[in-house]
Amino acid sequence: MRNLTPESWLALASVFALGAMSPGPSLAIVMRNTMSGGRSQGVATGIGHGLGFGIYAFLAALGIATALSLHESVEVFLNVGGTILLLWLSYNFLKSASSGAKETTSGNKYNNSEMTGFIQGFLIALFNPKILAWMLALYAPFIEADLSLNTLITMGILGMSIDATWYISVATILSTGNTIDNLKSNSHLIDGAMGILMLIFAIILNFDLLYSQ
Repeated sequence: MRNLTPESWLALASVFALGAMSPGPSLAIVMRNTMSGGRSQGVATGIGHGLGFGIYAFLAALGIATALSLHESVEVFLNVGGTILLLWLSYNFLKSASSGAKETTSGNKYNNSEMTGFIQGFLIALFNPKILAWMLALYAPFIEADLSLNTLITMGILGMSIDATWYISVATILSTGNTIDNLKSNSHLIDGAMGILMLIFAIILNFDLLYSQ
């Protein structure tokens, strides 16, 4: 059984970080819960999301590794499918960016409950379709059929740690001052940057450069 090289672990950590930082349903629910329930509910949402993402990352790695061991054509399918998904994500990010700045709203419409935040964060990590697309597009190239079980488990732990750390940091920062309103007003710029990144990743994946790292 094979393990990842230190360079591959570093690249994988970067992929997890970019995935966590990209705008989407996960960031939206952390922002919403932080606005409505304060820092404690936002942090609980981040912890729940990190746990759910870690489980997702391990199961995805295990499933992809198993599929690769069954048929070599799976690798080609994942490469092509990942490119298409990245182009789709790029289109949606750039489309959102083209709509300009969003209006900011305030208010407390949700219950302040750490358990509620934790459950919501956990579930959105498991059922967010964008995470599945991200897994297939950028996570799959790091997985091979002969990876050891310990490596797959470590992948899940790494994903959980980075994801939870990011969203806990977001909740902590957003619960101070006018940060959340400033972030909302500039969300179109973030979307535009992520759209360009997705396009670049699609080109890289299409030319099979990730496999040569």
